[in-house]
Amino acid sequence: MSKPRIIEFSKIGNPGLGYISVAENENLPFKVNRIYWTYFTPEDVARGGHAHYQLQQILLAVAGKIIIKTEMLNGDKSEFILDKPNMGLFIPKMCWREMQYTHNAVQVCIASIAYEERDYIRDYQEFKKHS
Repeated sequence: MSKPRIIEFSKIGNPGLGYISVAENENLPFKVNRIYWTYFTPEDVARGGHAHYQLQQILLAVAGKIIIKTEMLNGDKSEFILDKPNMGLFIPKMCWREMQYTHNAVQVCIASIAYEERDYIRDYQEFKKHS
């Protein structure tokens, strides 16, 4: 089973001109079907608190900082800090996650499937029943 991991996207450019990083189906662990972003999340609000049956994601902090705590069904827990726009976090299916943002954080999510409410596991105890 896959586990959460950092993906580094190439950084093209230089400090005098700026940079570009590219995510394409060729350098991603899944085919992209949806992209969305979150922003202006208050610092005292934790987001996430769910897992997905099928959805895989890559989260990027294109601005600010995001702290992401993950837990796999086998109990493996990790914490990741996203604070560079060319670094993404791959989150596989059946991975519980919680996110904390700086107020200026802009998170882009690259998703493997379109939004489907039935794909969410929003109750932690229900998530643990699948182990």
